[in-house]
Amino acid sequence: MPAFTLIALVAQLATAADVERAVMGGIRDGVFPGAVVVVGTHDSMLLARGYGHLAWSAKSPVPDPDSTLYDLASLTKVVATTPAVMILVEKGMLQLDRPVQYYLPEFAAPGKEEVSVWNLLAHNSGLRSFLRLDTLASDSATAREIVLHEPLRWRPGTHVEYSDLNAMLLGWIVERVSGVPLDRFASANVFAPLAMTQTRFVPPKAWHHRTAPTNLWHGTSIAGAVNDQNAARLGGISGHAGLFATGMDVARYVQLYLRGGTTLAGQRVLLSRTINLFTRRAAGNRALGWEVRDTTKAENSGRLMSPRAFGHTGFTGTSVWIDPDHDVFAVVLTNRVYATRARRSFTRIKEIRGEVADAAVAAARQRCGSAIASTAPGARATGC
Repeated sequence: MPAFTLIALVAQLATAADVERAVMGGIRDGVFPGAVVVVGTHDSMLLARGYGHLAWSAKSPVPDPDSTLYDLASLTKVVATTPAVMILVEKGMLQLDRPVQYYLPEFAAPGKEEVSVWNLLAHNSGLRSFLRLDTLASDSATAREIVLHEPLRWRPGTHVEYSDLNAMLLGWIVERVSGVPLDRFASANVFAPLAMTQTRFVPPKAWHHRTAPTNLWHGTSIAGAVNDQNAARLGGISGHAGLFATGMDVARYVQLYLRGGTTLAGQRVLLSRTINLFTRRAAGNRALGWEVRDTTKAENSGRLMSPRAFGHTGFTGTSVWIDPDHDVFAVVLTNRVYATRARRSFTRIKEIRGEVADAAVAAARQRCGSAIASTAPGARATGC
């Protein structure tokens, strides 16, 4: 066996061991019953594995990266809503600096004329972070009216407040501009080109048996129904939550960003300049739709990812981190909200995500080292 192949194999085994140690530690601590982790580069998957079980019973199925569906929660914002906005911007159908009222005239209240699409994406629109639409509204139409008429709390551009309301509005803008609902637009323009066949809002009942549960009802596991009650009130389809997907489908999506907007087959989905625009810092620790890495903290994105890394997390226990400088990504999908046994589940899952991210970067560095060793003198290894 050539030396560089042996180096790559050893690195891969070390990465698998590091990831297993982090994830199995979370299971032992009662943070989540199971998880799927996918680590990869722009053109390959370095690790794709399921750990634990879908529920706390050892008789429950082991999660599978290809077939187990997870409620992505707020990853919906970056896997469905943000790319839909990016595509409409590229088509010239949506302008980031235009007021939200240009697209949604019913978004009316004093000061709202200053709120732009950019402000929604950067989470500095002036809107509060959250509303209990499930208790304030009896149906989706009423819930939508409440969000559209919600007053501002701050002047746009002066305060960063991560808000589900921003993403809801973005989803309705996509609908208004494109003429089709968000789920249909994302399916046709994002999921289909990337062969994300296991990604959708409101999964059919036939998929529920392979979906990680997120709740219990009188001792019975609930799987396949969106955990976010605001998304549920909006019919399961919203710009902020509601999407279900497998680990491999999410990995196919995030690879798009490391390839400059093209699929593995070379089909262009996004322009590289659009990706650069949406993934660089816009306000605070926010990019446009995405979160940029906070280099002062190790939580979620670890210590080794570069300052250009970007990602997002979801309340149910999901996360994605992408590092273009190291050509690596880490997808972690769990059902942390299901019958949690840990007192510090939210804090612990941040630590676990960071450990997985560090293992991903270490794998990328080792991979580059082995690739460089096999490259002709004077040449540069791809992705290194």
